Amino acid sequence: MAIEVGAAAPDFSLQTATGDTVTLSKLRGKIVVLYFYPKDNTSGCTAQACSFRDNNAALLAKDVVVLGVSPDSDKSHQKFIEKFDLPFPLLVDTNHLLADQYSVWAEKSLYGRKYYGNERTTFIIDKNGIVQKIYNKVKVPGHVEQVLKAIEEL
Repeated sequence: MAIEVGAAAPDFSLQTATGDTVTLSKLRGKIVVLYFYPKDNTSGCTAQACSFRDNNAALLAKDVVVLGVSPDSDKSHQKFIEKFDLPFPLLVDTNHLLADQYSVWAEKSLYGRKYYGNERTTFIIDKNGIVQKIYNKVKVPGHVEQVLKAIEEL
């Protein structure tokens, strides 16, 4: 079932690359940017993560928590974080349970080959746990600026 703007964001608890657990409901009182991406260390995903990193001060100033999610392992996430000095947690969703819960696990096609993976999607969840904005099939250039503008309007 697809998540809609105005609905309560489905709660979850997932481990980060460092083994900590993040629970969405424990982040009440903060704005959460939950972004799903296909794979660590690929060009588009790296550009997206680095854009969030480069805008981290502006996001923190607005009391925003950024959480990245892909089906990669904790070790892959750790390498990705270290290589690009990412200041926010990457959640481990190897079984794509969270991606399924947020309806972003989808069939994709590359050079005629069909496979399943995360569709690049961002959710902005307000301080009360309500989904305020959903960006589907995100185009990386300018995306973080869109997110910042949407947060300004909350």
